[in-house]
Amino acid sequence: MKRIIKSYGNKLLKKELKHSFYFFVKEANLEKNSKGYGLVRDKSELAPDIASIASVGYGFAALVIGVTRKWINYRKAYYRVNKTLDNFLENIENINGFYYHFLNMKTGKREWNCEVSIIDTAIFICGVILAGEFFGREIKNKADKLYKNINWNWYTDKSKNQFYMGYSPERGFWGQWDMYAEQLMLYVLGVSSPTHPIDKSMYDSILKPCGDYGNIKNIIYTYCGTLFTYQYSHAWIDFRNRVDKNGIDWFENSVKATLANRMYCIDNKNRFKTFGDKSWGLTPCVGPKGYSGGFGAMPAFTDLQKENDGTVPPCGAAGSIVFAPKECIETLEYYYNNFKEIWCKYGFKDGYNLEGNRPWFAKECIGINKGISLIMIENYLTGLIWEIFMKNEYVQKGLEILCIKID
Repeated sequence: MKRIIKSYGNKLLKKELKHSFYFFVKEANLEKNSKGYGLVRDKSELAPDIASIASVGYGFAALVIGVTRKWINYRKAYYRVNKTLDNFLENIENINGFYYHFLNMKTGKREWNCEVSIIDTAIFICGVILAGEFFGREIKNKADKLYKNINWNWYTDKSKNQFYMGYSPERGFWGQWDMYAEQLMLYVLGVSSPTHPIDKSMYDSILKPCGDYGNIKNIIYTYCGTLFTYQYSHAWIDFRNRVDKNGIDWFENSVKATLANRMYCIDNKNRFKTFGDKSWGLTPCVGPKGYSGGFGAMPAFTDLQKENDGTVPPCGAAGSIVFAPKECIETLEYYYNNFKEIWCKYGFKDGYNLEGNRPWFAKECIGINKGISLIMIENYLTGLIWEIFMKNEYVQKGLEILCIKID
């Protein structure tokens, strides 16, 4: 039997919002004497002992939303945030202010021989900054300290005037963030650092390839064409009605990329029966063969004929709701009304695929995908995260230095 949600209403959005909030409450280490206090799991089912620092960042946003919506007591949330910040200041290993991507939930130590991640540290620090602005007092002071600890120049390839892509003690640095993707937040936070500022020319040094998809023109696109690359910086920074000195409107660019993603799935619905006008939003998620970071849509540089396998994640549409509300709400309602297996205690599961002999549905939820869904739905409904985050003096200064101004 189909479960019916009123078309184009906010009921399902609020339902997904609250259940996504539960992920960050239930999947956190809240053992008071644990070295991993405040860490949030990367996945709900697989690898139960592994946290990701990006999940922690989104978890701060969840607590801000939870307090505002009275889903969690202010004092309880304050304690959790404050103690988590203490743990990152005192116990969680870092190098020049940057943290390892994956950590052991109990010990807070590096796991999976992972990299020291600049982008996941950025997501974490955005959550920290948000918490500082919301809770104030000692949390604000600790948030500022964590931000000022980051040595952005250490992670910079001076010969290319670009951030490195990754670093590990065994391998050293590798790659560069050489073209537009999800990393706009790096430049906004980096140029305004009072301790280790980067040069503003780094923002200009990245490639900004421009292409069309059908009648959607002049999209500055990302390497894999995955939706998260058009979402993550926008979750925190309100780019609406802003253009840079070159006339680039990053918000409008994400609108176009979102609509192109949907059109790509419509155009390929004969190839993949999961795809269609109400089943789209290609972005990294768990599929039948495991996690894939290559699911995406044109325009892109990668061979999407090889990357895509018909898997569609609900977070693709949920995380783009501020860019194309009508299309995203239609899609989320389609999932909810037609596939009972796609829903769990944390809302929408990570992905589904109809290509095999039997429909396939993910068993787990992933923190970064629940996090982008949570924040973007709240931004669509109230603008809460944008409103709070944009109050930060360093965020305001960063946008000013980069000449990303109100049009």
